[in-house]
Amino acid sequence: MISARDVHKSFGSLEVLKGVDLTVATGEVVCVIGASGSGKSTFLRCLNGLERANSGEILIGDISLMARETDINKLRQRVGMVFQHFNLFNHLSALDNITLGPIRLKSVPKAQAESDARKLMALVGLDDRADAMPRMLSGGQKQRVAIARALAMKPEAMLFDEPTSALDPEMVREVLDVIRNVARNGMTMVIVTHEMGFAREIADRVAFMHAGMIHEIGPPRPDLRSAPRKADAGFSLKNFVGTAR
Repeated sequence: MISARDVHKSFGSLEVLKGVDLTVATGEVVCVIGASGSGKSTFLRCLNGLERANSGEILIGDISLMARETDINKLRQRVGMVFQHFNLFNHLSALDNITLGPIRLKSVPKAQAESDARKLMALVGLDDRADAMPRMLSGGQKQRVAIARALAMKPEAMLFDEPTSALDPEMVREVLDVIRNVARNGMTMVIVTHEMGFAREIADRVAFMHAGMIHEIGPPRPDLRSAPRKADAGFSLKNFVGTAR
């Protein structure tokens, strides 16, 4: 689903990525860990074109992000992104934040987009907060809205950039529970995180990044991989997961 080969990225004279290689299979969850400044977030932003790599190859399915003819905006519709600081539109309600993309970018009728958005809000435990403005939501609630917003585009893969690092400790669990269930519903995911216990539990593989390169990658604990993931009862993303192409 995602393939990165020898990816380099510099900002002026500062070389941040120094030849990153990573392949993520359809339905696989890969957690990327490492110290701050190791290049984790920059690499994630390169995977959906928010930052353009200087060299190397990045493929989403069989489409290259590096090819001049590739429509990056269309490709981003296939890969959802959840940011560290939520990035909600503060002038829009939670419901409108979720419906904006499907209506504007995929021409989904407003009534259908709102129906889908309410289902997603129920899935992330916020069905009673549809009309709330972002200023009325806690950090954990904002992040769950951000996850629902990304899912509303029916992506084939999801990228999470330290989704709990801006949250108070008591809010971390509610967000991790939602991410855990998205993973258990078969979504392809790359998660940059400092939550070691979470990475150990959820990941098929964990990649350790240091000084702009992935130095080690492998399963977090072999015995955890022997049992299939099970989604919580009632939590189903069957209609909100894109089909890999």
